[in-house]
Amino acid sequence: MSEKKPIRVLGIDPGLAKMGWGVIDVDGTCLSLVDFGFLRTSTDLSHSERLLTIHQEMKKVVTAFEPQIAAIEEVFHGKNARSALLTGEGRAASILACSLAGIRVVELAATVVKLGVTGNGRASKQQVQAMVQRILGLKEPPRPVDAADALAVAIVQAQRNRSEITVMPPGTSGS
Repeated sequence: MSEKKPIRVLGIDPGLAKMGWGVIDVDGTCLSLVDFGFLRTSTDLSHSERLLTIHQEMKKVVTAFEPQIAAIEEVFHGKNARSALLTGEGRAASILACSLAGIRVVELAATVVKLGVTGNGRASKQQVQAMVQRILGLKEPPRPVDAADALAVAIVQAQRNRSEITVMPPGTSGS
């Protein structure tokens, strides 16, 4: 009889100026916090240095926590095309760090994430924070909001793909 190990999920709220990450363990129906963090890149750095900083930070997170899957929020299509482009570049640096480590990356729309944790696809950042706190049984809401958003991404990935996430390792029998 083999014991199933918890599956580790990395959630990423991407950006160039600021980004959040969160790691949770999924054990059957139980979700538990592993860690979360936040990165702000300085406008004093060149554009390429900012992207490199994001890549290096995500590489550290992936190395430290060894997630089996990563989920990243899709770029929000807003009024400011330049902002969306820069967020997309920061997102690409995060995806690359995960992909180079051999981690499958899943993309989730922000509305899907909000709906998954709050029941409302247009929930405020504070509502997302409060529900992440409740779902993970935390004493206080995770801060800053970018880290809470990243945890929400990880939670929704765990919820949406529970059957895929808890699959037995190759070569083992389910009976």
